[in-house]
Amino acid sequence: MLKQLKFAAAAVALALAGPLAAQDGEPQAGGTLNVVIQPEPPGLMIGLIQNGPTQMVAGDIYESLLRYDFDLTPSGQLAESWTISEDGKTYTFKLHDGVTFHDGEPFTSADVKFSMDVFLRESHSRMRTYMEHVESIDTPDPLTVVFNLKQPFGPFIGIFEPGTAPMIPKHIYEGTDFANNPANNTPIGTGPFKFDEWVKGSYIHLVKNDDYYMDGKPYVDDIYYHVIPDAASRAVAYETGKVDVLPGGSIENFDVPRIRDMENTCLTDKGWEFFGPLSWIWINLNNKPMDDLKVRQAMMHALDREFAKDALWNGLGKVATGPLSSSTRFHASDTPDITYNPEKAKALLEESSYDGETIRLLGLPYGETWQRWAEAVKQNLTEIGMNVEIVPSDVAGWNQKISDRDFDLAFTYLYQYGDPALGVSRTYMSTNAAPGSPWNNVANYQNLETDKMFDEAALMASPEDRKAAYKKIQDQIVSDVPNLWLLELGFPTISRCNIKNPVNTAFGVNDGFRDVWIDKN
Repeated sequence: MLKQLKFAAAAVALALAGPLAAQDGEPQAGGTLNVVIQPEPPGLMIGLIQNGPTQMVAGDIYESLLRYDFDLTPSGQLAESWTISEDGKTYTFKLHDGVTFHDGEPFTSADVKFSMDVFLRESHSRMRTYMEHVESIDTPDPLTVVFNLKQPFGPFIGIFEPGTAPMIPKHIYEGTDFANNPANNTPIGTGPFKFDEWVKGSYIHLVKNDDYYMDGKPYVDDIYYHVIPDAASRAVAYETGKVDVLPGGSIENFDVPRIRDMENTCLTDKGWEFFGPLSWIWINLNNKPMDDLKVRQAMMHALDREFAKDALWNGLGKVATGPLSSSTRFHASDTPDITYNPEKAKALLEESSYDGETIRLLGLPYGETWQRWAEAVKQNLTEIGMNVEIVPSDVAGWNQKISDRDFDLAFTYLYQYGDPALGVSRTYMSTNAAPGSPWNNVANYQNLETDKMFDEAALMASPEDRKAAYKKIQDQIVSDVPNLWLLELGFPTISRCNIKNPVNTAFGVNDGFRDVWIDKN
């Protein structure tokens, strides 16, 4: 089966080549956008709930101060301009004039201060960590807000997006029980679309904000997010015309080529640059023989990751070069060699302490693609002389085994949030290695020098200094091989070609529908 997949890999990649999501033409107003949402979000109050489906819908209801392009370069959103002091400790934002919340109340610097310093400090775990770097927030006038940091914090300019720093209406939430405020059921933001209706198990309906502060936007009249639990049914919904947009991960990978070949269908893997989803295999460094560097190096060189990209991920994504995704700030591509080299892998294994032990490989229970990937990795490792057993599990069991460190090797993928200080260091810091979580330093990688470099790099004001520091960090981690890095995952967004500009920021469909228009010609 694996050889058949390898034979077909190049053909699959070629089959995906073709029209991308279209951007051309003069925007037209009007029309309804029909989008798949899965699973159904638990709520839409993005300041309280940060899971993927919530961010996808609420990212067009709520806004933050900035937006970020595919290179993670910031541009104005609720802030029309900003300055950063030379010492990297003072950030001053000038807000757009005339912005109102969906209930008609004005948006001012008081809402920014309340959102960041009160609401999100209490309710948003990630923001609570970032705000530890903030000494105070000043609001000298209704359209100016000043963040005074305790020390430089390089990633700070990258946190002002709706999923991380949504602007919350102070007049609705101040002095209330945030989690039980009735307004959570009818979310109110400043965004291009307003909440209209939620029919549980069926759809969420947003309508155009006619008082939006950006002239002429949004272009479409309304959006329906259709709740369709089954992946096969989501594919059928697109084929029959019920939905126009399939966000990344909506359908099974093996269905992508068939849907992609339909008439008037476009595809893009852009829109994940901020999240930078990177897949790898955890190595349990507490277990023998995984504590042997040569065993880890042998396993790394044994993995045919190009095959995985072409045959299992339809040619989308990139082969990883180490712990940073190429879309994450300060990524280095020239890290120590970890390319596919089975002969080198065999030689390293022969020199190592490996003595025929059975290695337990825990797959990721996220569908058939991941099951096939586990089988491919097992074959790669078997071919260099290792005995590998795939351990089956459901999602709950996977979480438990990872948390308990009950594995030898285990698949995962995590988000990087645009900066190594926000989404990478957590995976490699020795202070973040305690059992009990599937999202921290699960491998129990211990390198005090790397810890020190991570701490210092996060507090550097100069981007050039940070780049040099993170290059050293990447080289050291890749040399130590605490994980087996796989792919920068490509999750394609599929849409009708007459749906123009569906993905236009580093957050994809999570915040981009203000710029979408429908070509009705």
